[in-house]
Amino acid sequence: MLKLIKALCALPGPSGHENAVREFISGKAAPLADEILTDSMGNLLVYKHGKRYSDKRIMLAAHMDEVGIIILAAEEDGFLKFDFVGGVDRRVAIGEKVLIGDSAIPGVIGVKAIHLSDALEREIIPKTESMYIDIGASSREEAQKLVRPGDYGVFDTVQTEFGDGYFKARALDDRTGCAVLLKLLESELPCDTWFAFTVQEEVGCRGAQTAAFRIRPDVALVIEGTTAADLPSQKGPEKVCSPGKGPVIPFMDGGSVYDRELFSKLCALADNNGITWQTKTMIAGGTDAGVIQRSGSGTKIAAISAALRNIHSPSCVGCVRDFDQVLLLARLFLEEL
Repeated sequence: MLKLIKALCALPGPSGHENAVREFISGKAAPLADEILTDSMGNLLVYKHGKRYSDKRIMLAAHMDEVGIIILAAEEDGFLKFDFVGGVDRRVAIGEKVLIGDSAIPGVIGVKAIHLSDALEREIIPKTESMYIDIGASSREEAQKLVRPGDYGVFDTVQTEFGDGYFKARALDDRTGCAVLLKLLESELPCDTWFAFTVQEEVGCRGAQTAAFRIRPDVALVIEGTTAADLPSQKGPEKVCSPGKGPVIPFMDGGSVYDRELFSKLCALADNNGITWQTKTMIAGGTDAGVIQRSGSGTKIAAISAALRNIHSPSCVGCVRDFDQVLLLARLFLEEL
């Protein structure tokens, strides 16, 4: 499982530019699928027969995209102006390395040095407009030979295993979910299942909306990464969830109220199979489930997530044991259906 997650996280795929991720997944899924297609949005939709026919149309979903950057313009001095794609905390971007475009042009996000800033500037988070990307160009013309407006970028980070089974990488949200879906595809399925590898989740769950309208599922399970805030500064419910404490089974978030029957079923499956699990102790965030739930004439939805620290940053942290347990619980859910 971890080897597959590492390979997926190494691929660039900010919202709207998921091509490399889709090609990788398609190459793995095609020999296993009974039907596979890419829709006009860029979603990769895979269908596989199972051992038994189900009278309910079942869909599993995970999004391929990650947060990133997009180039706006090159300045006269060669520095690049940019904006973020998806929800990125500006505090974590300063000084980070990035890779821009299909050619992976290296750059560094910068801002005015602290010893040149006044007292007020030191107290506030710099706005994106005051940041720049340095690609080592000395003029606009030189920069434009390498980078153009509209080029995407991703954080350039080193994957690291550390501590007691923890893993740090870019894009664990939601390449973890993509890995779970691929692993399920590799196995004999208990029932006929659609797998939706969706696009543009980080900018409004756009791909999942069209995928759900096409597949028209009766039941959908979303596999995600979710925000952990288990830091020393946070107390009690403010911690939300924690890596290392098992899969997260949400009952509600900022975009969905999950089907109560399916939520209870997931909890019971975890309890009966010795899977330590947790739920989110704050109502926040959202997933593709929100638009899937409201598609067509309505869909029963459930979710299983891996708790991730530093989500939407260059250094997401998750627990490898959690990844394996999310896969196990998803498999048990399919068998139950």
